[in-house]
Formats: sequence, C-alpha cells, structure tokens
Amino acid sequence: MTSDPPLIAILDDEPDIRRLLADALEEAGFRTAGFGRATEFEAALRRMTPDACLIDLGLPDRDGLALVHRLATQSGAAIIIISGRAQVQDRVTGLELGADDYVIKPFDPAEVVARIRARLRKPAREAARNGQTARFSGWSADFDRYLLTGPDGEETPLSHAEAEMLRMFLDSPRRLISRTQMLESLGGTAGDSFDRAMDVRISRLRTKLGEDPKNPRLIKTIYGAGYIFLSEVGWS
Repeated sequence: MTSDPPLIAILDDEPDIRRLLADALEEAGFRTAGFGRATEFEAALRRMTPDACLIDLGLPDRDGLALVHRLATQSGAAIIIISGRAQVQDRVTGLELGADDYVIKPFDPAEVVARIRARLRKPAREAARNGQTARFSGWSADFDRYLLTGPDGEETPLSHAEAEMLRMFLDSPRRLISRTQMLESLGGTAGDSFDRAMDVRISRLRTKLGEDPKNPRLIKTIYGAGYIFLSEVGWS
C-alpha cells in the first residue's frame, strides 16, 4: 500500500499564478489545492491537512501576515510566503511570524518546487528512529503534534520551522553545527537572507525554551563557527 503524495495548498488571488504553481508541483509528483481567498482556504483546512502552504501576502480579504502567524502556531505544515514585497523588512517580518521561507515574485516555478522538497525532506535517520518524542533538561518535544512541553508542564506549540530547527539540534547534541551544515540540513539558499532566517528561527526557539539571551543554557553560539546544543537527549 502506497501513501498519497504530499498535498500543497496554494493561496494566491491571481489565477495564473495558482495555475503556474499547480502545474509545476503536479508535474513534480505533488497534489495541489488552490484558493483565491483566505476565507476559502481557512474553510478548506477543516477538511484537509496540507503538508505545505504557499501563501501570498496581498490577499483581498485577509492580512497575509496575520494568516501566516496563525498557521505557524496552529498547524504543522511548512509555510512558504510568495510575495511581490521585496523589502528586507517584509522578509524578516514574515520569518519572525513563523514562515519557513520567503520567495519573491516573479519567481521560477522550479525553484519553488525545490524549496518545497527541501522543507519536506526527512533525513533517513528519522525514519530509523523509534518514537517521535524527545526529552532533554526537563523538556519534551512531541514532533507528531508539534508541541513543546516545559519542566512545569506548560505546553507551547511549535511552528514547522521551529520544529525543524529543534530537531536538527536534538539529532546532534553536544556537537558543533556550522552554518554550512544548517544549510544542508534545513535547505535554503546561501546568503544574507538565509543567515537572517536562521537567526530569526534560533531567536524564536530560544524564547520558547525560556532561554536568557545573554547566558543561554541549551543553544550556545560559538561565534564564527556555529551553534552547540548543550543538553543530553533521549527519545521515546
């Protein structure tokens, strides 16, 4: 019995762009569902669970950034913003609100397909691991439910981007992870925008782990080299 191909939701009010993306994705073996309005998209989420969402910010009936933030806190889907807003601050804001990636219009559909594949790629070591819950320093991370539970029992949802980042650290505790290794593990395009995206994700993750930015206990920055996750990790 084979599983269904990943489902990609496309939210853009321009029919030509929806069709362009759908054609490229379906040719690459994905399933797609297209929507022109946020209300249609949100209604569809009650009956479908996309693996990734392509979100345009210039929607006619909803603020795109607010929608990205809601998805990041309530859904485990990968979120890629596709927008004509090319300013650095727009990209930074989108990433800070929980997006995994940001693609500027006009774009090459093949690049979007490649970025989705990178977001959905699961290392072979994950398939071999029994269980989806990690435990470290009194914390637990449930990757089936995208949920982080603190030592006091308080539960905090993880976005796809945050879960992806945390899992990378948990896979290699007490080992230096360089920027190059992060690029290979998480996917993306080398450059200032990737570095900024990584900084934003690590900052968000540290906040959810209750880290003191001046004296982090779990995610330590090794300036000029990368990062080290300082806790031992167990899986169940």
